[in-house]
Amino acid sequence: MKRRLVIPLILVVLALAIGLVSFSSSTKEEIPYAEFKTLVEEGKVAEAVFTRSGISYTLKGEQKRFLTADPRSPSLREELLLEGVQVGDESLEGMLTTVMDWCFNIFFIVLVVLFIGKGRSLFGSFKTARHTGVRFSDIVGMEREKRDMMLLVDILKHPAKAKELGVRPIKGVILEGPPGNGKTLFAKALAEEAGLTFIATKGADFQSTFMAVGPARVRSLFRKARRSKPCLVFIDEFDGIGEKRNYAGQGIDKENNRMLITLLNEMDGFQPLDGVLVVAATNSYQSLDPALVRPGRFDLHYTIDNPDRKDCEALVAHYGKDKKLGLSASEIAGMCVGLSAAAIESMLNQAVLIQKRDRKETIDRDVIREALSMVS
Repeated sequence: MKRRLVIPLILVVLALAIGLVSFSSSTKEEIPYAEFKTLVEEGKVAEAVFTRSGISYTLKGEQKRFLTADPRSPSLREELLLEGVQVGDESLEGMLTTVMDWCFNIFFIVLVVLFIGKGRSLFGSFKTARHTGVRFSDIVGMEREKRDMMLLVDILKHPAKAKELGVRPIKGVILEGPPGNGKTLFAKALAEEAGLTFIATKGADFQSTFMAVGPARVRSLFRKARRSKPCLVFIDEFDGIGEKRNYAGQGIDKENNRMLITLLNEMDGFQPLDGVLVVAATNSYQSLDPALVRPGRFDLHYTIDNPDRKDCEALVAHYGKDKKLGLSASEIAGMCVGLSAAAIESMLNQAVLIQKRDRKETIDRDVIREALSMVS
């Protein structure tokens, strides 16, 4: 059964259960009016309530309710009162009770929906993909980084061969560098090239206003990883979970310390991580806890930096192939050195808009300069 059908099915079952309870509680045994009249005369009736469907009554010393026909006699209420029967009317009290019952039922269903819908996110819900669809050939430039990572791919694809050579399994890889240069793309390509299931999360996913939820999410992530191996666990914004411990802090600092300790235990604990590779991406490597990034946990460290002149030219050629460039890719690349790959793509996109606005035939130097001022 597909997972998206589980919650509606549960709601249907709950609605039916509540309906059956309401129906059973509202069902009363029907008694002929003559028998009811006799019971009244014998002084056995404790209470009688006039409803739209008849007279609902109870006997003295009993909780069960009975129902009889209402003869619509103007003097019946007086006769009942003279016999010591408590007389009531459903018009207001019964309606109020019914409304309150329905409000309670709706409130109960809403609570169940919230628990089911949010329960997964409370303890972690991580995106998983068997194939990312990204290979190193899809990444423009960065040839040295791709060449180095292909060595890691060979180790991941042939662990037995690596073991014969004396190479121990790689537990973790850190990708660091300024934002916008493809750290996520590199992680996806690494998983695809090595044939690993890709599990994605980010540091902010472990933060919570509830104490102990962060460590629980860390444990949930690694339980999922062990069930999905061989796999690659990608943690973006890694400084959100691996920041240096602050032992003098309180509240959120203590919670962050517990998350970090849980992460260390998962990577070094009794349950082996064979078949699980942790790839962490960060823009702030210096903020990470030294115990976390030491060799043996994160053995490999790659810097995904802003593109150099050669990579800038390759990026301009790639992102500008469908644009009317009035300058060569080499000339534009000379103006883009120092920008990230994402900034170069954004700049060329802005250049097209400026070209259209100024009704120019091509993207000339002035257009490039104005576009650069908008992204730098």
